[in-house]
Amino acid sequence: MKKLSILFGLTIILFFTACNDSSVAQEIHLLSRQEYHDVTAKKDVQLVDVRTPEEFAEGHLDNAKNINVLETDFITQAEKLNLDEPIYLYCRSGKRSAKAALILKDVGFKEIYDMNGGYIHWVEDGFQDKN
Repeated sequence: MKKLSILFGLTIILFFTACNDSSVAQEIHLLSRQEYHDVTAKKDVQLVDVRTPEEFAEGHLDNAKNINVLETDFITQAEKLNLDEPIYLYCRSGKRSAKAALILKDVGFKEIYDMNGGYIHWVEDGFQDKN
């Protein structure tokens, strides 16, 4: 009976580790605006604003690429980015970027980061309204 319990336990452990696919994001990381600022201040991150072009034109973070999550070609445009590199998303309030993060997880992005509260809170918190 003891051997059967050990075998069962090892089988369960093997099952869960075998199902852990590290080739796609296992979770979406929600960053505070300060954490987001600290990371995206680097020039070499994939930074994506998922708002409309009109919203983007009113102001956005430096080096952000605008890919509107509401457009039918969102996945096609996103697939042009590097799936192996971390991707940082934001929108106006956080709702659309959360939606985009789920889509990008399904597309195969390995590291996904989303700004908590979105661009409106970014500006309210006194971070540089860069454009």
